[in-house]
Amino acid sequence: MSVRRLADQQPESFGFTPENEAWAATEIAKYPAGRQASAVLALLWRAQAQSGYWLSKPAIEKVAQMLDMPKIRVLEVATFYSMFNLAPVGRYYVQLCGTTPCMLRGAEDIKAVLRKRIGESGHVTADGLFSWNEVECLGACCNAPMVQINDDYYEDLTPQSFSHLLDDLAAGRPVRTGSQIGRKSSEPVGGLTSLTTLYGVDGLSGKASVASQPPANDQPPHLAHLDEGAAHAHAAAEEAHIGEALAKLPADATAEQKANAVGARPLALEAPRGAADDLQRVKGVGPVNEKHLHDLGVFHFDQIAGWTTAEIRWVGTYLAFPGRIDREQWVAQAANLARGGTSSKVVGGHGDHDVKAGR
Repeated sequence: MSVRRLADQQPESFGFTPENEAWAATEIAKYPAGRQASAVLALLWRAQAQSGYWLSKPAIEKVAQMLDMPKIRVLEVATFYSMFNLAPVGRYYVQLCGTTPCMLRGAEDIKAVLRKRIGESGHVTADGLFSWNEVECLGACCNAPMVQINDDYYEDLTPQSFSHLLDDLAAGRPVRTGSQIGRKSSEPVGGLTSLTTLYGVDGLSGKASVASQPPANDQPPHLAHLDEGAAHAHAAAEEAHIGEALAKLPADATAEQKANAVGARPLALEAPRGAADDLQRVKGVGPVNEKHLHDLGVFHFDQIAGWTTAEIRWVGTYLAFPGRIDREQWVAQAANLARGGTSSKVVGGHGDHDVKAGR
């Protein structure tokens, strides 16, 4: 354990907000009389969060006062645990996992981006936006390399996608947390290889269950690379589901009203992150559909790869071809291309059609 010291420059005082003061009182009350010191980690963590992810000397002393502990005891705790930052950090505090799995999967390349973009570890950029540190295992080994930025994980990174992520944060654009190639949880990179048609614990399996039991909205089956029959069965189920919802709408409903009735609009970018990806590499996307996707703020493979089932329904309905994105497995194709694949996988593709909602 290296020596950790408080920052030279300190604020004059620290006080919890009324909300955090009430939270702290509830936390302290969990412990019997004489054992309030057990809340020290929780209170220090909340003080750090309130102060922009760093602990000042006045904050440490405030926690000591609230817990009736000697100041030196609380200082010992704060300086022992590396999760407490003893000096100011950037608005976006990047913690890079450098443990063996991440190192083997490219953490050094991510570190090179951080050094080039931000500077050395511990340095805060002049605009106050970024700082970074290398930490031990963050618990997402299967999705290495990865970083934690403030309270969120960003996984399956490449130097290119990580650079784009920093650009988006700096510009205030929306970002997608979690896997940057769209896979769910710790699935294999190439998609599920077993139980690909079993979506629950109800005993259903086989192609029939794909049509009758579509997965939850945040777990599209497209990352599983379904075979042609399963993909078509799921697409048919989606078309039927969407058709029932649209039948309840007025005849003059707009394309957006129809899409909103069946799904959720995906996050949009105002402009490409540098050069837009060639979306026509996704089988089923031709010049017409590529233009429509650009109009929706979709310019990159990783955006399509991250679509949930609700977002797929929204886009498919808006573009007036519900079920087709499922049938042609755009998400699986885009995930492969986002990882640097040289070709896309198509299931039952039918080429691009000049279609758009309302036409």
